[in-house]
Amino acid sequence: MFTISELKAKKLPELQEIAKGLDIPKYRSLKKLDLVYKVLDHQAADPKAVAEVIEETSSETPTKAKAPQKKTQKSAPKKNTRSADDSKKEPTKDSSQNDAKASGKTDDKSEKPQRKPRQVKATSDNDNSKQSDNNRSKNNRSRKDNNSNANNNSNNNRSAKDNNNSSSNNNNNSNSNSNNNRNNNNNRNNNNNANNSNNGNKDTRNRYREPDYEFDGLIESEGVLDIMQDGYGFLRSSDYNYLSSPDDIYVSQSQIRLFGLKTGDTVLGVIRPPKEGEKYFPLIKVSKINGLDPSVVRDRVSFEHLTPLFPKEKFNIAERQSTISTRIMDLFAPIGKGQRGMIVSQPKTGKTMLLKDVANAIAANHPEVYQMILLIDERPEEVTDMQRNVKGEVVASTFDKEAHEHVRVANIVLEKAKRLVECGHDVVILLDSITRLARAYNTVQPASGKILSGGVDANALHKPKRFFGAARNIENGGSLSIIATALTETGSKMDEVIFEEFKGTGNSELILDRKVADKR
Repeated sequence: MFTISELKAKKLPELQEIAKGLDIPKYRSLKKLDLVYKVLDHQAADPKAVAEVIEETSSETPTKAKAPQKKTQKSAPKKNTRSADDSKKEPTKDSSQNDAKASGKTDDKSEKPQRKPRQVKATSDNDNSKQSDNNRSKNNRSRKDNNSNANNNSNNNRSAKDNNNSSSNNNNNSNSNSNNNRNNNNNRNNNNNANNSNNGNKDTRNRYREPDYEFDGLIESEGVLDIMQDGYGFLRSSDYNYLSSPDDIYVSQSQIRLFGLKTGDTVLGVIRPPKEGEKYFPLIKVSKINGLDPSVVRDRVSFEHLTPLFPKEKFNIAERQSTISTRIMDLFAPIGKGQRGMIVSQPKTGKTMLLKDVANAIAANHPEVYQMILLIDERPEEVTDMQRNVKGEVVASTFDKEAHEHVRVANIVLEKAKRLVECGHDVVILLDSITRLARAYNTVQPASGKILSGGVDANALHKPKRFFGAARNIENGGSLSIIATALTETGSKMDEVIFEEFKGTGNSELILDRKVADKR
């Protein structure tokens, strides 16, 4: 197989022969670099054809290499015969010129074996010239002829010296020119390298680009799925209370359909960094859904079709990390798996402290239970205290947030709990408080024209009742328990209406008296 360095080392005719073997169209009109990339693209598309072309070129190269050797061997004697004939015609001039050439080429080591036969012929010609001169002298030629021959010989010697000087000058000039060309080429290469280093990847003459480093499959992340109206979704982070954040992971519509994902699914998968033009980290591989294999979760039964039962198993909150409050609560108002309980009291009675003790007792005695503490419209310092002192997931929306954020956080927590129950997990939601959650739903609810006493919309309490009524024990595994706090005797007619609506929904109710709190 060809590499880019091998193709760049080849000349343009060789590349054209390779392109001709590969049937590349319009290869004669292409430049060298374009032809190199065309061959590489053809090689990636059809490597077998490139292998055949390589075999053909390898078989043709030795024959082509032998051909010029034969030509040089044949051409050498032709030059010798011509020089011999010329020497017969003009012996004196050729002898001097051959002497000049022989003296001029003494520095060339490669032409030493070809110089010897020329010297032999030159000496033979000189002997013949001497014999002819002797014969002429014997025939009583005039002195003028001798003088003319002497002048000719001196002129020939001068011309030979001039030829030697010119040849040496030509050699020096050629050497200096070659050195200058080499220096110029080196300077050009250095300038090109400097320009390339200055320009970085902005070299327009070369289309070769540095390879992009792939980080696919290196990062693994987890989040709760929130599906949009357009069909795609995002994995929300619990660090931002499942609201939109920079940590969101994009999930495509095809992945949602393939794995049967729903809003609230906890997805663990492999992600990659965003490319050019992308804003989010996309999910490229799903590893687990709600702690189970994706093939198992795909065939699950939805929460609405599961069979609800009464609570049968009790939470042990009077053993490890128990307090007097949890022991009394375990005696008089025990909590079972699938319980729908309410803690009712006036403000500043200690509902939040009791909820914290219950959460720590459940976490210590039942590590198999997934516990979420949902704080709606609470004070920020209570949120911080709950996050530091409770072993469980704390999701909060403080009173400085808007009502639609309260509703959104509560909905995604409920959907997450439902998806875990569908997969057979035991889930506990500790809500503080359901009264403020109902107020938020009432604020968000569009006006229907029917208003109850206290300013409550007729349809506003439907969704919070669905939230509280989702707690149930499931046949053949799984349960959802919700323990919520409710406010009474606040002087607000709305709070009284909300409490009366939820009073018949729950199956457990614990009432705290403000008199005991006042005596402390």
